[in-house]
Amino acid sequence: MRAARLIKMVLLLQSRASMTAAELARELEVSERTVTRDAQALSEAGVPVYADRGRAGGYRLVGGYRTRLTGLGRSEAEALFLSGVPGALREMGLEDAASAARLKVSAALMPSLSDASRAAAQRFHLDAPGWFTEPKTPELLPAVADAVWDDRRMVARYRRADSDVERELEPYGLVLKAGVWYLCARITADPDSYRVYRIDRFTAVEPSAERFVRDPDFDLPAFWEERAEQFARSILRAEVVVRLSPDGARRLPYAVDPVAAREALDAVGQPDADDGWVTVTLPVESEEVAHSQLAGLGPDVEVLAPESLRARFTDDALRLAALYQRP
Repeated sequence: MRAARLIKMVLLLQSRASMTAAELARELEVSERTVTRDAQALSEAGVPVYADRGRAGGYRLVGGYRTRLTGLGRSEAEALFLSGVPGALREMGLEDAASAARLKVSAALMPSLSDASRAAAQRFHLDAPGWFTEPKTPELLPAVADAVWDDRRMVARYRRADSDVERELEPYGLVLKAGVWYLCARITADPDSYRVYRIDRFTAVEPSAERFVRDPDFDLPAFWEERAEQFARSILRAEVVVRLSPDGARRLPYAVDPVAAREALDAVGQPDADDGWVTVTLPVESEEVAHSQLAGLGPDVEVLAPESLRARFTDDALRLAALYQRP
């Protein structure tokens, strides 16, 4: 315990020109008297810790005592500190490890780059969850993350429809999408089968003592991009035909699936000569979903088919006209 604290104290002093006893005590979570004793122990061990007395005094390292990362430019150093996602690391149980790693990198940087961490933090922040959501960290996420890091097989039980399913998985990678955690894994019994699981649907996770051999050709970002596109297309099982005003065509990608909207708009012919409206065949998830999505376009969309959806909008229009009819 004390050895780890002494190392952290040296790294703190390497990353800053000088620190007061109070600052060190706060960082190390000890008393100022303990800081004094630790500084003396380091000095006796040959680490050149020097104490400046007086109001502006503090502890510092002398004699060029530091390890440096050579060949690292400013932009590279700042990009390095952007690579962590604080919220995600905290949810996976890796916040302490990430903090220690950043401290070690800070201590090893050239003095001219010592402000790289602060510069990056002042300019960029990642807030992964979407608006109007209350994301909850899955209780089993740290256990799954440990299995992913350790290439260790795991037996997982997860909710599917009205039943629980149990499978032995080889956990390849984690993805955080709009505040929701997913596991990309290979089924042990079927080496050619890779699946995606929502971790908040796991009811139990039991890591195995057996490790698996990771496929060196597996590309997590490419795999996720392909599966995400497949999922988006798989839920668009119905079609509607609509007419859109120029403003409605511009707003359509913000009302429905943006990829489907752009592909549908790219496939249209020439707009009507009189008013510039275009007729579009649009894939949608269902008639109910299309009704709620297209309603946001107001009078800039006219539903042509199916007739049942057109009837919904006709009923909406009649009810709105009655509601807003002037005396």
